[in-house]
Amino acid sequence: MAEKPEEIRSLALTPTWSVATVLTIFVAVSLVVERSIHRLSAWLKKTRRNPLFEALEKMKEELMLLGFISLLLTASSRTIANICIDSKFYNNTFSPCSKSEIEDTTEVENGSSQGSRAIYHSFKRILSELNHQTCAEGYEPFVSYEGLEQLHRFIFVMAITHVSYSCLTMLLAIVKIHTWRRWEEEAHRDRHDSYAEITRALTMRRQSTFVKFNVSNRWSRSGFFVWLTCFFRQFGRSVVRADYLTLRRGFIMNHHLSSTYDFHSYMIRSMEEEFKMIVGVSWKLWGFVVAFMLFNINGSNLYFWIATIPIALVLLVGTKLQHVIATLALESVGISGLFSGAKLKPRDDLFWFKKPELLLYLIHFILFQNAFELASFFWFWWQFGYYSCFMRNHHLVYIRLILGFAGQFLCSYSTLPLYALVTQGV
Repeated sequence: MAEKPEEIRSLALTPTWSVATVLTIFVAVSLVVERSIHRLSAWLKKTRRNPLFEALEKMKEELMLLGFISLLLTASSRTIANICIDSKFYNNTFSPCSKSEIEDTTEVENGSSQGSRAIYHSFKRILSELNHQTCAEGYEPFVSYEGLEQLHRFIFVMAITHVSYSCLTMLLAIVKIHTWRRWEEEAHRDRHDSYAEITRALTMRRQSTFVKFNVSNRWSRSGFFVWLTCFFRQFGRSVVRADYLTLRRGFIMNHHLSSTYDFHSYMIRSMEEEFKMIVGVSWKLWGFVVAFMLFNINGSNLYFWIATIPIALVLLVGTKLQHVIATLALESVGISGLFSGAKLKPRDDLFWFKKPELLLYLIHFILFQNAFELASFFWFWWQFGYYSCFMRNHHLVYIRLILGFAGQFLCSYSTLPLYALVTQGV
């Protein structure tokens, strides 16, 4: 006996208590989020943390933009689904999955349990009604109602993931910078003791990883050994006491400040300024998302190859920042009269194309790409299932996730704080 299709019930036939319950829940959650953001904004303004306040405003703008996109999708879904084009344009060349893979996935997912099978058929019946034969034979919707609903959910997941990753980035960076506070306190304790200052400076020279290199060594002269050490140094203590004190001293001398100046607090403020720059999503990043979806065709494994870009960029940027520290440390050894007012020279020439901000742009892209990677994973799992064609190779999926989390942690806890430290004297 054929199963009778379920009728799609409109609000006119829905009990008022169920509608009121759903509406109350959505309004309550929205009000809690809105008031929480408002209280956080008020606290940031009260404590005069203007950079973080501006960063929060940018996050609100991004959420508003994503909400507006979501609203447009909701309002225009039926209209777009009614646009019909010739079926010959719908082949498997530019689709992420083939029909056979979709059928295999459906069988696996539906065979898991009776409950999931019932839910699946119910959902497909509803979508079938929504996509009722609006197109003539030989034509198909430009984008189906089901596809628009899935895109709608992707925007929601992307918004949540990006905001969460942004907060995690700032938290890890601040935690890392606070671990350097004890070095600032040591510098303040020694400021009145000239002998202690000289002893500390000499010790700083000896402790620096890069000053330990024998300058006469042929590897050091070629620079290969320095670059190699800079690369591996990221995985341990990316900043040691000697490096911090070297950069602190150079900053104070170049800006003609007192030795009592709180360089650590200044660096935290600068970190907040930089965080404001990496929170937003520019049109270039949105262009990257669109281009990625365009070229993610079946068999390309584009998600795996794209996942290698952030970790590669993190290691590249981190190595460059370590090389800047190495250059300044080695230059400090060669300065004559170190205690008579000679200055270190942090400068734009030490960075690629003489633009330190280029590294910040790369860090911004890394953090966005990591958020996009994780959002895509959750979206695939939610919308298409664990055995879908998007996740058919589970080993590659696990590698992607490991690379993503490793890149996120390394960039937030090491690379971004290192950038804040190195660029202060530039």
